[in-house]
This record gives sequence, C-alpha cells and structure tokens, in this order.
Amino acid sequence: MSRGNQRFVNGEPSHPRQDVERREQLVDRQAPQAALFGCSDSRLAAEIIFDKGLGDLFVVRNAGQIISDSVLGSLEYAVAVLHVPLIVVLGHDECGAVRAAIDSQAPDAVPLPPHIHGLIEKIIPAVKRVSAPDGDRPDATEVGREHLRDTVAELLESSELISDAIAAGTLAIVGANYRLLQGAAVPDIIVGEV
Repeated sequence: MSRGNQRFVNGEPSHPRQDVERREQLVDRQAPQAALFGCSDSRLAAEIIFDKGLGDLFVVRNAGQIISDSVLGSLEYAVAVLHVPLIVVLGHDECGAVRAAIDSQAPDAVPLPPHIHGLIEKIIPAVKRVSAPDGDRPDATEVGREHLRDTVAELLESSELISDAIAAGTLAIVGANYRLLQGAAVPDIIVGEV
C-alpha cells in the first residue's frame, strides 16, 4: 500500500486493475489485499490515494472513523472470510468530526443533533487528553492522532477475532494519518507483523 501511496504523492499513479478484464475477474469472487477503515471525508478516496484497483481494498468508512457494531462486523468479515492480512485505520488532518468534538467542549458550545453527538462522543476522550491546562483550544492534529490510537486500541479490545488473528501472526494493523495537502498516509501505530 505504501508504494501506491507514494505514486499518488508523486503525481504518478498507475491506476491498476481498473479495466473491463478486472471487472470480469471479480464477478464471482474477491480477494482484497487489505481492509481499510477510515473517515468518510470525501477527500479520502481509498483506492485513489493508495493507487489501487477494483477488488484490491475492502473499504469501511464513517465520519471520524468511529468503531461501531457494523464496523466491527465488516472488519471481522474481511479477516475471517476474505483473509486479509492487513487492516489500515486511516485518520486525517482537518477532520470535521475531530473539529466538532473539540468545538463541543467549549463552554458556549451549541448542542449537536443526537446522531452527530453520538459519533463524536468517542473522540471527546482524545480532546480532553490533549487539552491544555490553561484552557486553550487543543491542536486538532494532535487530537486526531490521539483519536487514531484510541480507535486502534478499541478495535483490538472489541474484537476477539481480530486480536486472535494478530496473536496468531496472520494479521497486522497499521494506524496512519493522511495529510491532505501532501497526499501522504503517514504510519503512526503498527500492531503485529506487517
């Protein structure tokens, strides 16, 4: 995945496996190289930023890359049924969910709609850890990094299947932060053997 991201960063993507023949190959099976769990931000199109083709990635996305039952079920499917050897958890800078979590902690914060509040609730612990004692607004990039680490930890704590696969040496998780301007996915945390 890192080579594909480097091609994207360099402005030299190869756009592999995006033709009619590839579509025909995938009609009755899939064997993705990795699962990617990331933010649903429109600027994080996984197959584009990693220069992958049809069937290469099993992608699960939601706002702020928040662990939920549907996320866990989807990732467990990727590991148990599709036998992916890698899960990439992808956060990014300038994340709207991270900013909403930061803003929600201001004394004069306007209450958020219930479903948005439910999403950002899992980011608030990272906001509180990063917040300065003097009350200054926390750095969104640092909050995002902390939330990424929390997400990887929660994934391991919540899924025995995924934890067991890592212990067995058949799976690794890479938590990475995507830099919008550069186009680079920068690894931050690695669990297991990549």
